[in-house]
Amino acid sequence: MTSFAAALAEAELVVEGRLVDASNATLLCTVDGRRCVYKPVAGERPLWDFPAGSLAGREIAAFEVDRLLGWEFIPLTLWRAVGPAGAGMVQEWCEESSIGEIVTVTPLDDVPTGWRVVVEARDPSGSPVALAHADIDTLQRLSILDAIINNGDRKGGHILTLPGGVVRAVDHGVAFHPENRLRTVLWGWAGESLPADIALDLRALRRTLGDVVPDVDRWLSTEESRALRARVDALLKAGSFPEPSEEWPAIPWPVF
Repeated sequence: MTSFAAALAEAELVVEGRLVDASNATLLCTVDGRRCVYKPVAGERPLWDFPAGSLAGREIAAFEVDRLLGWEFIPLTLWRAVGPAGAGMVQEWCEESSIGEIVTVTPLDDVPTGWRVVVEARDPSGSPVALAHADIDTLQRLSILDAIINNGDRKGGHILTLPGGVVRAVDHGVAFHPENRLRTVLWGWAGESLPADIALDLRALRRTLGDVVPDVDRWLSTEESRALRARVDALLKAGSFPEPSEEWPAIPWPVF
């Protein structure tokens, strides 16, 4: 464990304030001179389709799956047994770049060249607009990570572009449901064949997952753990990016 990881898990958290746009209690803190996000279990809003008090653990499980893949989308995310508002998860803070977004809602005739249009709609004035995202392999991989963890809330605002073009992803509490719950703004490659390098990483992940990986499975029910592995198997068998289900809303609302 690195010195910052040890501090994140155990050193004193100093609360700077609350991120008021978040659905659940999300506190901006400093630890060891660096910023982090702290989500106490006590501040989780009950959801009808997830066990109470389980969202922080799902965030950690998502980080662990991403770590096993070696894709490094999710900032360092750890469990804290003790915090200002009790036990919960802590996550390294990421400072966004001032460079333009890679997911956007834009007038239909102003979609950047080469971008993927996810859906077309009309704004309140009746003008045509589009939800679109960049056509880059980084977002391809992120869309597959979401499919693996069954992310039910991949909003555009949960995708962060850091200086140097590095992409990070946050907010994975609504994930790992055993039934299909995939909601995302990254549908641009739906039904297309998986690139060979992504398929290779998926096969390696499946071997690593085996039957039990404690760092992942401790945060999930037995049914959820089995479903995680089944989703990887299904992606490899299909050999293609997932497509929206007709049984569940495909795009989160709001999209940002």
